[in-house]
Amino acid sequence: MTTPAHQGTGSERLRSIWRTRGWAACALLPAAGLYAALSGLQRKLYAWGIRQAQHPGVPVIVIGNVIAGGAGKTPVTLATIAHLQSQGLRPGIISRGYGRSSNDCREATPQSLPQEVGDEPLLMARASAVPVFVARQRIDAACALLAAYPDTQVLVCDDGLQHHALARDLEVCVFNNEGIGNGWLLPAGPLRESWPRPVSAVLHSAPLPPQGTPASTPSFTFQRQLAPYAVTRDGSRVPLAQLVQHKTLHALAAIARPEDFFAMLRAQSLELRSTEALPDHYNFGSWKPPSDNGYQVICTEKDAAKIWQIDPHALAVPLQVHIDQGYFRLLDQRLCLSSTPLNTER
Repeated sequence: MTTPAHQGTGSERLRSIWRTRGWAACALLPAAGLYAALSGLQRKLYAWGIRQAQHPGVPVIVIGNVIAGGAGKTPVTLATIAHLQSQGLRPGIISRGYGRSSNDCREATPQSLPQEVGDEPLLMARASAVPVFVARQRIDAACALLAAYPDTQVLVCDDGLQHHALARDLEVCVFNNEGIGNGWLLPAGPLRESWPRPVSAVLHSAPLPPQGTPASTPSFTFQRQLAPYAVTRDGSRVPLAQLVQHKTLHALAAIARPEDFFAMLRAQSLELRSTEALPDHYNFGSWKPPSDNGYQVICTEKDAAKIWQIDPHALAVPLQVHIDQGYFRLLDQRLCLSSTPLNTER
């Protein structure tokens, strides 16, 4: 039996530090204090009115997290978009476009390059069939999207709980199964800001809400799992069951929690000859596919657009989420979809 090779990342080592309040985390507390002061000052500037948040004029749902690393907010965004569409609405997506080489405001289309718009916006543009715009300032992305698609009725912001310049109507905070870790701020812990904080809803993949979540905050569970198929560069689907007997699978992930992807592949009875974990949003500029003949690269859907430029035969496995239906009922209630039409006048 071949022992899978695994290339670790710095994010894995950091997460192991963030699980406890050990000596390594304690050594980072002074830096965490500086981070707390700077982020607290930014919040106060908006609270005091020195800086003004701007609203685009249609309902805004921000889906983000208070922890560093992957929590599942992008698949939650896509599930939210699908629900809004099922309710007869015309939604749009805005994002910063993290990891892209450009700094301007632009539309992400299914034909965009990941280097131009970011891997996650490109994934959402291909998966959702709704307009997606990226900009460093989300309000710029919102205004550009509404100018290009004036019939858009609601905006969903992928990430941005800490982006106070964008006024919002609903905030959804997503947690993975590690919760708040040791409960300390970056870099001593995983928190981008102190928890608890007021939000409209909490989504958590662990059985219980994160420690400290107020009982008054609506909380719902969600589960992440791989689709039962992989997709090729041309969009064809390959059932994972056809890959069970494949003995030369090379699994690759450039996400915050690559080991989760590898574990989910193995849970589908796939035998991984080797695994390769790369930093989140890795640009793959220097990456080379395995040199041995016969290797089949299998990767995350987020990484696929970059990998296909180098290895057009790679297979990408989409990530799916199943969310407690109470979350969607809450959205309907807060957007007044259960009784009256959504106000679309701007």
